[in-house]
Amino acid sequence: MTTEVILHYRPYESDPTQLPKIAERAIQDFPTRPLSRFIPWFPHDGSKLPLKPKRSPPVISGEAAEDVKQYLSISEHNVKSQSYDCTVDLLEFQPSLKKQCLIWSHTVNEQTNSGNLDKQSEKGKRHNRRSWSVSLPSSTCTENVFPLSKKLQDSLKALNLHSLYRARWTIEHTICNNQTLEDIWAKLNQLIRHNELPSCNATIQRHLGQIWVFCDVKYCEYVGNCLKGRLVLTGKISLFVHKYGVIFSM
Repeated sequence: MTTEVILHYRPYESDPTQLPKIAERAIQDFPTRPLSRFIPWFPHDGSKLPLKPKRSPPVISGEAAEDVKQYLSISEHNVKSQSYDCTVDLLEFQPSLKKQCLIWSHTVNEQTNSGNLDKQSEKGKRHNRRSWSVSLPSSTCTENVFPLSKKLQDSLKALNLHSLYRARWTIEHTICNNQTLEDIWAKLNQLIRHNELPSCNATIQRHLGQIWVFCDVKYCEYVGNCLKGRLVLTGKISLFVHKYGVIFSM
């Protein structure tokens, strides 16, 4: 049997005459050798087993086998005669109690449904209490923004903060001037909804008694003055920057 081989080689091979010899050796059959006969490590002549159980197997007498057959036949008869009616021992399926149970279950269902409606209405009221407010981008509200004060500019320069870095004004419940935090939050939502606070988004932290107003650094002083004036705040508000803490207050 002959095998046709097409050999490709590069023209700059040092000795092309060696390539056919390499190809011949590559396609030669692998040498095989006959396997030696298996010789077990224990004597095996068919009659003697190398491993024997320590005890002889159990012997079942004819009487024991008959007893087992009788037991199986009795158990099969009991299974066939067993009733699978799951309503036998239930009181609500007895004729004398059916009407009473139906009335009781109907009452329970009405109470459950009314309770669910009350919970849904309470849940809806809770969802109406907004916790975030976000302003839309607008160019009209930035026309009246004045340059930052010298003090704030020095602070930003010392911290090397970019003008688009986000800062946060914190409004405490103690400076609300006889107003509740919810009143301040409602007024703040109106300001943000009408785009009077540029680049702002705010959140109310009811468990802390605070309102957080986020804005860009370049608008922070303008936003702070608007908050104090429009919301009629009596105390100081602090400007917080992540990783730097409070950098300014007014």
